[in-house]
Amino acid sequence: MRSVQAFCHGSAQPLLHNTHESQAATLMIGSIAALLILQLIGTIVIRLTGIPLPGPVVGMLLLCAFLLWRGATPDALAGTTRGLLTNLGLLFVPAGVGIITHLDAVADQWLALTLTLVASAVIAIVVTAFTLRLLMGRARHGARPSASGRGD
Repeated sequence: MRSVQAFCHGSAQPLLHNTHESQAATLMIGSIAALLILQLIGTIVIRLTGIPLPGPVVGMLLLCAFLLWRGATPDALAGTTRGLLTNLGLLFVPAGVGIITHLDAVADQWLALTLTLVASAVIAIVVTAFTLRLLMGRARHGARPSASGRGD
């Protein structure tokens, strides 16, 4: 609060008092810049190749490949993405405003939209179930036998 008051009253006192706060802000800005650069690279790849995918999806795949190659997520990137995920609901506000703005078009296409939403939800649930079953099977086969010797 003191920083806000000092800023409002024209004091030359910095808003970030200690080096830890300024270092964390710098790391967050760097992480966001890295995410945006990967999105840009993905968009450039899509434009050059004509692959029918959104550029940000390719950028996300590049990020995934980098993290797999590195073997771990950098702390700065983990903190930044945690903050983004915490506030993910805010990113749906523009989409909601767009739907309300174009409510006539939504009303004209209600059946197609409903079928698409239901089908995509069913597909997501089925894929998640199969993925969970696959991963649980792998975990079960890779587990060490317990003290009883039965492997449970």
